[in-house]
Amino acid sequence: MEQQRVIRETGTIHAENIGGIDETTVEFSPGVTVLEGRNATNRTSFLQAVMAALGSENVSIKGDADEASVELTLGDETYTRTLSRRSGTIASDGKPYLDDPMLADLFAFLLESNEARRAVAASDDLRELIMRPVDTGAIHSEIDRLVEKRRDLERELDEIDEIKGELPGLEKKRTQLTQEIEKKKAELAEKEAELQEADADVEETREEKSALEDKLDELRSKRKQLDDIRYDLETERESLEALNREQQDLEDEQAELPDAPVGEISEIESEISRLREQKQTLETEVSELQSVIGFNEEMLEDPETSALESLSEDSTEDVTEQLLPSDDVTCWTCGSEVEKQQIESTIDQLRQVSQAKFDKVNRLDDEIDDLNEKKKSLQQSQRERDHIERRLSDLEREIERSENTIDTLQTQREEVTDEIENIEAEVEVLENEDYSTILDLHKEANQTEYELGKLENDLERVESQIKEIEERIAQADNIEARRDEIKAEIEDLRTKIEQIEENAVEEFNEHMDAVLEMLEYANLDRIWIERVERDVREGRQKVTKSVFELHVIRTSTSGAAYEDTVDHLSESEREVTGLIFALAGYLAHEVYEDIPFMLLDSLEAIDSARIATLVDYLTDYTGYLLVALLPEDAAALSDKYERVTDI
Repeated sequence: MEQQRVIRETGTIHAENIGGIDETTVEFSPGVTVLEGRNATNRTSFLQAVMAALGSENVSIKGDADEASVELTLGDETYTRTLSRRSGTIASDGKPYLDDPMLADLFAFLLESNEARRAVAASDDLRELIMRPVDTGAIHSEIDRLVEKRRDLERELDEIDEIKGELPGLEKKRTQLTQEIEKKKAELAEKEAELQEADADVEETREEKSALEDKLDELRSKRKQLDDIRYDLETERESLEALNREQQDLEDEQAELPDAPVGEISEIESEISRLREQKQTLETEVSELQSVIGFNEEMLEDPETSALESLSEDSTEDVTEQLLPSDDVTCWTCGSEVEKQQIESTIDQLRQVSQAKFDKVNRLDDEIDDLNEKKKSLQQSQRERDHIERRLSDLEREIERSENTIDTLQTQREEVTDEIENIEAEVEVLENEDYSTILDLHKEANQTEYELGKLENDLERVESQIKEIEERIAQADNIEARRDEIKAEIEDLRTKIEQIEENAVEEFNEHMDAVLEMLEYANLDRIWIERVERDVREGRQKVTKSVFELHVIRTSTSGAAYEDTVDHLSESEREVTGLIFALAGYLAHEVYEDIPFMLLDSLEAIDSARIATLVDYLTDYTGYLLVALLPEDAAALSDKYERVTDI
C-alpha cells in the first residue's frame, strides 16, 4: 500500500464558537502535532474545528452561540466553513477541504465517537462499515450495461458464424454461374456465326429486317424487365417473411415480460422520498444528540471548573471545605445540585437513544437500497416493453409497405407478361416462310443474349453477397477482441467489491500483527479478521454474502493457544483494535489520496508507552497527525513532535 505523500505546508486554524471554544488561532506543522492538556481544555473542540474546515458535519456549535466559523490555511490555500442554527438544525456554508467527508468521518477523524472505533467494541457489522463508501448500485448498473453490450457483440458473432456457413454455397454458385456464362457466351457466338452465314445467303429488305430486329430488341428488353420484377418480387416476399418472423418473436417476448402495475414506479419513488426525508430527520436528531452528549461529557470531565462554579459567594462554609471532593455537582442547565451519577446515567440514556436512532438510519438505508433495486428492475422491464412496442409499431408499417410493394410488383408482372405476349404476336406477323430460318436464329440469339445477361446479373449479385460476407468475417476478430475486453471489464467490476473486502481484511490483519508485536500485550497472540461467505435470507430468497468475522487468539498459562471473544478484550485492547480497524479502512480506501489528515482523541484507555508506539506507527501514513493527549501520556512521546498546550 502506497503511503501518503510528504506534506511540507504549515497549517493554521482560526475557530470561533466551535464546541467549547470562544475564539482561538492555532498553528501546526506537518507530521505529528500533540495537543497536550487536561480534560475540558478544548482539545476535542479544536479537533472538531479541524474536522469542520475539512468538511465534516459532526461538529457542535458553542452552547451560548447561534453561529460558528472556522478557517484552515495550508500554504497558499484557505478553506472556510460557517455553521448556524436554523429551525432546530445546524446549517453549513463555505468552501471546506472535502466535498464529501464520508470517508474521512469513518476512517480519518478518529475521535471517541468515531463509528469505526466503536464498531469493534460493539461487535457491529465490520463489513458494512468497510463497504459503505463503495457505490455498489453504480457498479451493478455498469455491469448490466456491459452485459447488454456483450450480448450485442455475441449476437453479431453468431450472425457472422451463420452467414459464414452460407459462403461455401455461394462460392459454389459463383463457380457454376461462371461456367454457365462461358457456355452461354460460346452458344451466343455460335448463333451469331450462323446468322452471319445466313445473312450472306439471303437478300432481305433493310426495312423488314430493321422492323423485326426492333421488335426482337423490345422483346428482349421486356423479358429482362419481367425477370427483374420476378427477382424483386421474390426478394420482397423473403423480406416480408423475415418481418413476420421478427414480429412474432417480439410478440412472444412481450408476452413473457412481467406486468408492471400502472403507477408502481411513481409509488416507489414517493416511498423512497418519504424514507429519505425520515432518514434526514433522524440524522439531524443524531447529530444534535451527539452535540449534547459531547458538551455534557466535556462539562462532566472538568472537575476543577465544576467545583469552582459551585462556590457560592453567600455560602457560610469555609472555601476549603467547598473545594473538597464531592459526589454532587452543580447542574449547568438548571443550577441545582445533583449527583454526578445521575448526570452520567442521563448521558448513557442519551447514548442509547442516539444509537437506536442510528440503527434506524441504517435500516432505512437498507429499505431505500431495496426500493431502488426494485425501481431499477421495473424501469428496465418498462424500457424493454417500450422498445418492443416501438419496434412492433415500426414492423407494422414495414409489413404494410412490403405487402403493398408485393401487390404492385404482381400487377407489374401481369402487365409485362401481357406486353410480351403482344410483342411475340407482332413478331409472328413479321415472319414469313422465306425468312423464317434467319428470324428463328435472331430470336434464338436474342434469347441467348437475354439469358447471358441474366446469368451475369446473378453472378454480380452472388459476388456482392460473397464480398459482404467476407467483410463481415474480417470484422469478427475485432468484435471478439472487444467482447473479450468487455468480459474482462465485467469480471473486474464483479470482483471489485470482493477485492476491496480482501484488501481491507489483509490491511487490518497485517497492521494488527505489526502493532500487537510492538505493543506486547500479555497472552494476546493475535487479533485477525476472516472473510467468509454465508447464506442469508433476503425476502423469500437466499443469497450468499460475505461477512467479516473477528477472531481473538490468546495463550493460556500452560502455553496452549485458544480462541477468545471480543467481549473478553481489555478496554485498552479494544481501543487498539478499533484504531487499527479504522486504519485498515483508511488504507484500503486510500483515504490519504483525498485528505492528508488523521485526528486522534480519547486514548486514555491505552497506557503511555503504547500510545507513543502507536503514534510513531501511524505517522508514516498521513501528512498531518493531530493527537489529543493528557500531559502524562504526551510525556512519553518523542520530543521531536510539535506540542500545542494553549487552545
